[in-house]
Amino acid sequence: MSKPYYEFFCPVKIIAGHAALEHIPFELATLGAKRPMIITDKGVRTNHLLAPIEAAFESTETVIGYIFDDVPPDSSLETVRKAAQLYKENNCDAIIAVGGGSVIDTSKATNILVTEGGDDLLKYSGAHNLPQALQPFFVIPTTSGTGSEVTMVAVVSDPEKNVKMAFASYYLMPHAAILDPRMTQTLPPHLTAMTAMDAMTHAIEAYSCMAHNPISDAYATAAIKKIADNLFNVLDTPTDAHGRLELAQASTMAGIAFSNSMVGLVHSLGHALGAVAHLPHGLCMNLFLPYVLEYNKEENGDKIAELLLPLAGADIYAQTPAHLRADKAISMLLAIRDRLFVLAKLPRTLQETGKVTEDQLDEVAEKALNDGSIIYNPKEATLDDLKTILKKAW
Repeated sequence: MSKPYYEFFCPVKIIAGHAALEHIPFELATLGAKRPMIITDKGVRTNHLLAPIEAAFESTETVIGYIFDDVPPDSSLETVRKAAQLYKENNCDAIIAVGGGSVIDTSKATNILVTEGGDDLLKYSGAHNLPQALQPFFVIPTTSGTGSEVTMVAVVSDPEKNVKMAFASYYLMPHAAILDPRMTQTLPPHLTAMTAMDAMTHAIEAYSCMAHNPISDAYATAAIKKIADNLFNVLDTPTDAHGRLELAQASTMAGIAFSNSMVGLVHSLGHALGAVAHLPHGLCMNLFLPYVLEYNKEENGDKIAELLLPLAGADIYAQTPAHLRADKAISMLLAIRDRLFVLAKLPRTLQETGKVTEDQLDEVAEKALNDGSIIYNPKEATLDDLKTILKKAW
């Protein structure tokens, strides 16, 4: 059944492939930018991931104005202010984010300050509080998971007040996302697995939750298939350029899908667990995905059944009787998690993380109940329902 009404929006230019980095100076020039600032973290710089980017600028008129590599794992207000100050001091006119979620969030927030002036980010927090378009902004992801390169959201911590500030605005969307397999080839197996399951969850929830639409469905199913087809090849051969590019594209496609159709209960539980036990987001997604699908099955079993085709391929889909396809899709995901545990030590249960205690579960359930993502879950959940899911994931 088609939706009576929906909206779909993604103005981000995707520049993808085995020489994508070399196109950056030209793309900046089309936006009138000549002195980009690179925002990244120490890990990216230590792994020499900036080398091919710097090489791309060598024979062009565009010069890198400054490289800021001081982004911590959890982006903070102080970092954003420091980056904005250095941007101004070095007369930069664009931002290139090179990294994962924290670097991208830091860059989005920095772009607010360098465009609007001052150092008060608070007045722009919340939804749609930016008055105008921001400076030219490109993102080069070094993980294949968050999808932040195509979203309009950023989250920045204010450690002094112990709060996380969220920003949402169409103006936060990058002008371009550059997907180049050279940027993820050194990603270790554990992170490769964790970020892939982050993207897998984005795609599956985008497809199976209440706000899905025909266009987001197309992106979501394509992302699921790319991850299912390529993740284990990449874990076997980390330098597999084709596989790395496929995972990067899957992450971006999943990001486009969930930006337009939202996510559900896996994210509510994941956000809550992340806040209570300080575990990485992708790891939390991997923990809860099959158990939430099991919970939702009586409400949207038909949508879960359709996931079997991109997850397992046409032969297995055709051989599985229609009434068993939802269960088969969930068992496929359980099998993927088992293989990832063996190959990359990615925990499947709360106990296997070694970071969660049973007495924290009530707090996780309460926080999840108040998380915004729960609104779009196909089946309503009570506090007791959430506690039951957490017990299954224990």
